[in-house]
Amino acid sequence: MANKVVIVESPSKSKTIKQYLGKDYLVTASVGHIRDLATTGKGGLGIDIDNDFTPNYQIQPDKKKIVNELNKLISTAQEIYLATDPDREGEAISWHLYDTLKIGNKKVRRVEFNEITKDAILRAFENPRDIDMDLVSSQETRRMLDRIIGFKLSKLLNSKIKSKSAGRVQSAALKLIVDLEKEISSFVPEEYYEIYAKFGEIEAQLAKINNEKADIKTSDEANKILKGLKEYFKVASVEIKESKSYPKPALTTSALYQAASSKYKMSSKHTMAIAQKLYEGMDIDGETVGLITYMRTDSTRLSETFIEDTRHFIKETFGSKYLGYYRKPKNAENAQDAHEAIRPTSLKRTPESLKHKLKTQEYKIYKLIYDKALGSLMSPATNEVTTVIFENNNNQFKASSSKPIFDGYLKLTRDYENESSDKLSDLSIFKENDEIKADEVYEKQLFTNPPSSYTEAKLIKDMEELGIGRPSTYANTLTTLQDRGYVKVENKTKLIPTDQGVLTTEQLDEFFSDFISVHYSKEMEEFLDNIANGEIQQLKVLKEFYNYFMPLVENAQKHMVKVKAKETGEDCPVCGEPMVWRTGKYGEFEACSNYPTCKYIKPQEKEKTPTFDTDVTCPECKEGTLVVRVAKKGKNKGNKFLACSRFPKCKYISPLKIVEDECPKCKSVVVKNELDEVFCLDGSDCNHKQ
Repeated sequence: MANKVVIVESPSKSKTIKQYLGKDYLVTASVGHIRDLATTGKGGLGIDIDNDFTPNYQIQPDKKKIVNELNKLISTAQEIYLATDPDREGEAISWHLYDTLKIGNKKVRRVEFNEITKDAILRAFENPRDIDMDLVSSQETRRMLDRIIGFKLSKLLNSKIKSKSAGRVQSAALKLIVDLEKEISSFVPEEYYEIYAKFGEIEAQLAKINNEKADIKTSDEANKILKGLKEYFKVASVEIKESKSYPKPALTTSALYQAASSKYKMSSKHTMAIAQKLYEGMDIDGETVGLITYMRTDSTRLSETFIEDTRHFIKETFGSKYLGYYRKPKNAENAQDAHEAIRPTSLKRTPESLKHKLKTQEYKIYKLIYDKALGSLMSPATNEVTTVIFENNNNQFKASSSKPIFDGYLKLTRDYENESSDKLSDLSIFKENDEIKADEVYEKQLFTNPPSSYTEAKLIKDMEELGIGRPSTYANTLTTLQDRGYVKVENKTKLIPTDQGVLTTEQLDEFFSDFISVHYSKEMEEFLDNIANGEIQQLKVLKEFYNYFMPLVENAQKHMVKVKAKETGEDCPVCGEPMVWRTGKYGEFEACSNYPTCKYIKPQEKEKTPTFDTDVTCPECKEGTLVVRVAKKGKNKGNKFLACSRFPKCKYISPLKIVEDECPKCKSVVVKNELDEVFCLDGSDCNHKQ
């Protein structure tokens, strides 16, 4: 047995680290947390409230085998290294391992690294440290808050309005979505007008009236201006100047989600899964390599070493004129700044060099991270902007045109920028004091638009700016809102609250308005940061929270109206009482309102799942074709697979392999079967095959 044991939380991470350490090291994984708060004791909280909020931790049932195996591995070891993720959650996992395993008198050290590369790993093991108990205390505080809120508030909402859960972060995020949709629903469009003068192909818009910004509300106002215009316009000024646009900082977690959503329509969950793989290690030419730095960060800072290497790389690759200067970024007010921004671990591993070694989606995310990090240190882009002002009876019309002079950072990041698609106009034909007759002068009737519904990217952006949650919580929060039935996704991007989501927010707003407010969520994040920094004690935060929260729960328990179940319009065939809709583990069902006296449940009609015929001949019977079916039970319930259309006469089945690509027709998931036939998984609607 090795005399040095290294414990990480991820098996794939352990595989990468193994190759960098010598034979004296044995690297293994805890597979995440090994224990959590118990569900026993007063209120099932696993927290002794009366004894200074003492937590009661228990090994999770599915981790008992892992704990036994870890104890065997460390039994003969002299040194134990805890190398979990470099954040509060990782610090807590390390502490739980230390507190649970049979360590005895063995030397235990914590190692931390922001990237999984040979140099970073060896450097971390040369500089181990002790477990940071302030970080552990901060994570433990968050976990206990989540448990108290989850058990107390969720139980209340379930008994009163049949909502499944609530929480400090998820409820604040849900309120943002609900409030925005209410604003959209109540929006009343306002009429306004714009006036244009056309000179050949060039349009000039009325910008000012008597040196005041043009603000035309009615048709009468627009007609009055049109009637007052003279036949000829005078060119009052022609201004030509250079305009610079500067690169944005390297990506944070939030910025990564937003860019991946905007460019590739990827969900935050999918984006994080890919980033996790890129961080933990990919097989590149027979070696497992971590391609990016830690992907949960709210900092835009870059290391001095990376900056120096990047400046040299830019100069050698693109030339000195593309070399920008490092502008120390201003992080968000509530940023922890514990890690660098997300960046590649090696500039030599260019996206093009890895294009055929990564799956399509992995390549897209890696290229996005690489280009954004490199581009952040490149020179600004320069445009020549020409602005012409036409005057007519104290009215000023403006026409502008922008011509690229130097692409700068856009050489790498143009594909990710929201550049204007305006047609380049030649304004050099106009000279000051020229008098020109317009070919046409006309008005446009327009109406103000309501704000757009939230998308995942937009919600995460607002959550970050408002201080709701942290990078590690964004994706989980969005998943929870959808899993609880509070939010649904429309048109593949819009987050729309369900009736249950609206009801939940309205009730929380009535009884817990401060609790689900942006201000409270941000304040609590600051308290957690202060605990992590050793500036405030855990017990103080927990006591103040509990003393504030519990009276709200007790008041809601007394005064929140219990919502009656919605009647189906039928009577129970057993007792004659009205039938109602109820929600269970597997969705909605119809049951007697007289429950538990009458336990009648209406049998649900089994809907036949529509199948999609791939037109691929069954390789076993050679007669049927392969169709897409859905597993109805077992551990693979809900998964799609291929089966022969002649079932049960032919029982051939084949798994579907997800191809990391998207259907060129409907942009949905593309799959491959055992015969390497490729087709769109949503083929019943798309019918695309390759």
